[in-house]
Amino acid sequence: MTPWIAALIALFIWWFSTGTILMAVKYADRAGPRARINTTLIGLPLLAIGAYGAHWSMTQTDILGTYVAFLSALSLWGWIELAFLTGIITGPNRSPLPDHTPEWERFIRAWGTVAYHEMLLTATLIALGLLLWHAPNAFALWTFAVLFFARISAKLNLFLGVPRTHVEFLPNVLAHLSSHFRNARMNWLFPVSVTALTFATACWLERLYAAQTMGEITGFALLTALTALAALEHWVMVLPIPDERLWRWMLPTPKPTPEQQTNQGGHHGL
Repeated sequence: MTPWIAALIALFIWWFSTGTILMAVKYADRAGPRARINTTLIGLPLLAIGAYGAHWSMTQTDILGTYVAFLSALSLWGWIELAFLTGIITGPNRSPLPDHTPEWERFIRAWGTVAYHEMLLTATLIALGLLLWHAPNAFALWTFAVLFFARISAKLNLFLGVPRTHVEFLPNVLAHLSSHFRNARMNWLFPVSVTALTFATACWLERLYAAQTMGEITGFALLTALTALAALEHWVMVLPIPDERLWRWMLPTPKPTPEQQTNQGGHHGL
């Protein structure tokens, strides 16, 4: 029963934490630049709690230590994502992509929109690796690594082209990002991404069945569920699955833009 409970907990935390961050970002986005800064600063305890929890749990191999490691990695990840979505830590390029931009320049400009964010994520992953690589409990490292590589894969797929991009969730401060996405039926990376995530899920599942302690069973169940969710998030970029309904009811009603006021119907996707 424990693996199932752990998987359900991972599912709930994924849904709740995503919705909470989106809700905070949307309210701050409507309130203005000062609110975005304040929201990021108010979230700083997440960063401190995550760092402390990752360090404390590294020697704790029981169920509690496993959950603390998992939640600590999510706390670190959550604050960095919050800082990105509020526009505080993004990249030097904050302009939409000009028309008819060459492909090589398009990639450089797209990298410029997220450069500082990606550098911070990479630095955090390296720090966790140095701290936890040989630790008795390294689940904080593996949790963050799953999130890290799945997110890079998702961003590359958005850049190369997918049918569904969910630009309606982008805050106003990051509206320029949508111009760097490409709408396409398929790209060469997508099959590689979903195959790699499916294989990783199977590997965690194999480790789950081979686990000897309750701490390991819980940890590998959490990683299996998290990686499976990452694979599902890739599939919803190409399949008509209304996953946005999971969070839309939590968000404030968007203010109509001048274009929407003159032309009812709005804009969805690219």
